[in-house]
Amino acid sequence: MKCPFCGFEESKVVDSRPTDEGEKIRRRRECLKCAKRFTTYEIVESLPIIVIKKDKSREPFKREKLLNGLLRACEKRPVTLGTLETIIDEIELSIQNSLDREVTSEHIGAMVMDKLKSVDEVAYVRFASVYRRFNDISSFMEELSTLIK
Repeated sequence: MKCPFCGFEESKVVDSRPTDEGEKIRRRRECLKCAKRFTTYEIVESLPIIVIKKDKSREPFKREKLLNGLLRACEKRPVTLGTLETIIDEIELSIQNSLDREVTSEHIGAMVMDKLKSVDEVAYVRFASVYRRFNDISSFMEELSTLIK
């Protein structure tokens, strides 16, 4: 870390502690040349996730958009907002942990359906009906039969 006072590139860490509920690490450093102290912050670098939509266009991943879709699927169902946020957190973490920076909307939809299936079956069917764009009642019934099995 370069000293902001003299520009020397070596310093020692004098104190280190978490801040912002563990989101950052605050470090007090001392320059090995001029002995002046300065503070640095260390944070985890989060690279943006890009969603490839069905029409092949790309846009940044938006939690709010996913939450709105889940809220519509879970309307008038006994599913808490906390549960929905947990689902989104798990999906976002899964995408971040995969080394792909681009993910298809189909993949995200499949992950949502997988999570919803265990949370609320009615919400699952609602989400599936929009996500899979059922063309007729027979394709809808096929999805229901797989859920029943």
